[in-house]
Amino acid sequence: MSQINTKLLERFSNDFAQLLETEYEFNVIVKVDKQSFKLHSLVLYQRSSFFRQELTTATKKNNIIEITLTNTSVEAFKILIKYIYTGTIPLEEVEPSIIFDLLVPSNKLGLVELVEYIQSYLIDNKASWLRLKFTQVYSTSFQDNNLKALQTFCTDILAKHPKLIFDSDDFTSIQENALVTLLKRDDLQIEESEIWDKVIQWGKAKTPDLPSDLKQ
Repeated sequence: MSQINTKLLERFSNDFAQLLETEYEFNVIVKVDKQSFKLHSLVLYQRSSFFRQELTTATKKNNIIEITLTNTSVEAFKILIKYIYTGTIPLEEVEPSIIFDLLVPSNKLGLVELVEYIQSYLIDNKASWLRLKFTQVYSTSFQDNNLKALQTFCTDILAKHPKLIFDSDDFTSIQENALVTLLKRDDLQIEESEIWDKVIQWGKAKTPDLPSDLKQ
């Protein structure tokens, strides 16, 4: 992209950033936790499939639409709404934990391209953090099929180091699809007898109404 085009896009992005900051002629209020954001339906409708659906079915009160967004932190929403308005998201300035926390709400808002970008950014630039928080990353990645890049990242690691999850205190809490995906690998470096013991342990934890006499 030429330098002139880049400057034009920067100007365009800055103009919409000012629109977000000034709240000029807003017609939507989005409530996140206890904070309200005054926004613009045209921008939200065009940029987010979640907001498009909400705006289509919402009713106006005094020409204002109110939308409540749950399971999203104010900090995460501030970053995401700026991306929605400006198309920019400077992840270099954001802590890895906060970047990771953007994945679920980004997916909820229907920002497919951003979900893909965040996964790639974390894998390429914050792999050491992903390994440090491995159980959390592994569990979250299997909550939605749009997180396939992280799923592959995790299962590739587990193929060589399966005890990271099998010996984890959180092993019995992992989702069924995460465990099944791992068990389908034919390159797990662990004895088959150990795998079966762990699967039985997981199954018992997931079936609390089993009879006390396991011979039954």
